[in-house]
Formats: sequence, C-alpha cells, structure tokens
Amino acid sequence: MKITANQQHVLSVLREAKVPLSAYTLLDRLRDQGFSAPVQIYRALDRLTEYGLIHRLESLNAYVSCIHDKACKHDFTAFAICDSCGYVDEFIDDSLSRSLGHWMKNHAFSLGHSTIELHGKCVHCTGHALPS
Repeated sequence: MKITANQQHVLSVLREAKVPLSAYTLLDRLRDQGFSAPVQIYRALDRLTEYGLIHRLESLNAYVSCIHDKACKHDFTAFAICDSCGYVDEFIDDSLSRSLGHWMKNHAFSLGHSTIELHGKCVHCTGHALPS
C-alpha cells in the first residue's frame, strides 16, 4: 500500500487529533498544506478507510485514526464515544465477536464489515473510577 502525500497529511492530522474530525475540519486544518477543495479530503479519506488506517464514525459523520499500528484487519470494530467531551475509545472484544459470529452462522448471514458505536460518557466525564 502506497500512501500519497495528501493521504499522509490527512492521516497525520487524524493521528494528532484528540477527537474525531469531520472532512471540513480536516480541510480547514490542511489549507496551509495546499488543500483547497473538499474533494481532496474525501479522496484521501476514502483511500485511508480502504487501507484500514482510519475509521468513519457514521453517527458523527467524522473520522478517527485506527489504534492499530498496521492496517485494521478486523471484521468488526467497536467504539465508545463520549457525548460530553468527544473522546473516542476503539476496542475489539473477542466475546462480542464470538456472539456476532454465532448469530451470523445461525442466520446464514455473511458479514462484510461492521462498526458498532456506543454513545455515553467516558470515565472522566462521569467522575467514576475504573474498576480494579
């Protein structure tokens, strides 16, 4: 997989961001790098998503970089999204994956890809301590 300069700029901004970013926010942040049209951003986002380096959060219409060092190869990915501060935690849960696999087998459903988005409040916004 060869990443173009535009794709690398978009990926770098997403990796540095603390919250998900929309395409137009990315465009605003990348104007100094020569980006002038949304189509430049969308092309880069499409390719980076295809490569598994970033994820689109449908409910927010925004993007985050993948937490994995290399391209994400999971059939499904889950995100816990804090509605207060915008923090996003990407996670893979083997038991959830097994449950979904069991359901798909019983319903003869062939999964291409799935993203699960959970909305609520993170530990910092609720003030609760993490369990030991």
